[in-house]
Amino acid sequence: MPFLLLPFTPRYITLTLVIACALASAIALAFGATAWLWLLLAVAVGLTALGMSDLFDPRHAILRSYPIAAHLRFLMEQIRPEMRQYFFEDEKNGAPFSRDKRALVYQRAKMDPDKRPFGTQYDVYADGFEWLNHSMAARAPNPEAFRVTIGGPDCTQPYDASVFNISAMSFGSLSANAILALNAGAKRGNFAHDTGEGGYSPHHRKNGGDIIWEIGSGYFGARTAAGEFSAERFAATAINPQIKMVELKLSQGAKPGHGGVLPAAKVTEEISATRGIGMGEDCISPSWHKAFGTPVEMMRFIAEMRRLSGGKPAGFKLCIGHPWEFLAICKAMLETGITPDFIVVDGKEGGTGAAPLEFMDHIGMPLREGLSFVHSALIGVGLRDRIRIGASGKIASAFDMARAFALGADWCNSARGFMFSLGCIQSLSCHTDRCPTGVATQDATRARALVVEDKQTRVFQFHHATLHALAELVAAAGLDHPSQLSPEHFTRRVSQQESRSFAELYPRLAPGELLRGTSDPRFARAWDLADAQSFAPRVALAA
Repeated sequence: MPFLLLPFTPRYITLTLVIACALASAIALAFGATAWLWLLLAVAVGLTALGMSDLFDPRHAILRSYPIAAHLRFLMEQIRPEMRQYFFEDEKNGAPFSRDKRALVYQRAKMDPDKRPFGTQYDVYADGFEWLNHSMAARAPNPEAFRVTIGGPDCTQPYDASVFNISAMSFGSLSANAILALNAGAKRGNFAHDTGEGGYSPHHRKNGGDIIWEIGSGYFGARTAAGEFSAERFAATAINPQIKMVELKLSQGAKPGHGGVLPAAKVTEEISATRGIGMGEDCISPSWHKAFGTPVEMMRFIAEMRRLSGGKPAGFKLCIGHPWEFLAICKAMLETGITPDFIVVDGKEGGTGAAPLEFMDHIGMPLREGLSFVHSALIGVGLRDRIRIGASGKIASAFDMARAFALGADWCNSARGFMFSLGCIQSLSCHTDRCPTGVATQDATRARALVVEDKQTRVFQFHHATLHALAELVAAAGLDHPSQLSPEHFTRRVSQQESRSFAELYPRLAPGELLRGTSDPRFARAWDLADAQSFAPRVALAA
């Protein structure tokens, strides 16, 4: 008897009702056909078929228990991010970027008013609130002077860079139209566009904007058929005058220590030609480099990149992991006498690359700690004046930039900020090839939504307006250039009753302190473990 009553229980009543509706429609049609009855019958039969399929679905237990009705759960789950973003998210606490921060980029990209009324929405007495101390002797803003020369003593073609540039995003991850718009905006605004590790594509070349060519572990655009680094192919491309700097990628903030695979099915003819990989082959980026295996070998490889490029600035990008590994690189610089012209520090909050949750959430050092560590380490070994530092990782506003300068950056890169300027709505579908705005897709029908002529203007305007806002912040602090910002200019609240200067929170080593021997717990043990001949810690000390 309980089995006979099962169709009338709440779990199955939806299926029972659509079956009854189908039978009733069929009986009614026997007495006279109308268009509405045929439509009702078609819908009822379709839902009945769906419900019967759900009853025997081997993958979803909830569909077997709640045929038809359970599809509402999947529908709600699918639209949950949009519902939260558009109806429930407040202005300040959305993630990865708040609504307020996204709106700021959109407004500046469109040159719409970007002011806010009625005071801050932040709780200025909450832990973690930060501010820039202003001066009673403010200066006149001068954003035109915000340039930095990159190139150490071994560089014969130094680059005069903007302090705000487009961070690494590959063609293949971004659409052709997105790359074209970014580079056209960079050309118009006289700032740099990093290719990402996906290679220097025709879309990067077309509009002539300054290029930073990034070489990752796949050596795309500079590789042999076997996937080894090709000095000949690298040199043939690197001497192009559009390429201003060459950058070796060790890791990225989105997924440090993790390689990547672009499946063969997604390798188009354009991607194949740009990356130097065969059609029908998986495009693999290993999590390690084949061209070198020790810090000393890495320094020699960077020197070779500089030589092959004709003396252009050569450097590397990384997200800091084991402290002794970066200090081993510093020791290799001292041992070989080779220094990179620049180092880009990527914080783990960087996120244009899709990544496993564990890597995205829990691997790598955040930007502030990583940037402060690198800056201090280079001071401690007496090499800071030879090496410029770039910073990337969730930088979208002038305050984000000013804070990075105070912690040691010479310039800043932004990826998602410039994606927003292209029209990205943070739909979080970058890895699905279903980007609704044509930014992060290889689907031509979606990419056409991004009109290059319109969006390149927005890229330029976002850069221009952000530098203007930075100039106003710098001037308010009584300074002329962001390079003059220091930890003393910033304060963070650590409790309702106490706040501390960044100088207390991020103390710096004294010049040459690591060479003389330091007692700073952030560096002392790691310096002893560091070995210029190996990325592994010195065994005798690690034991």
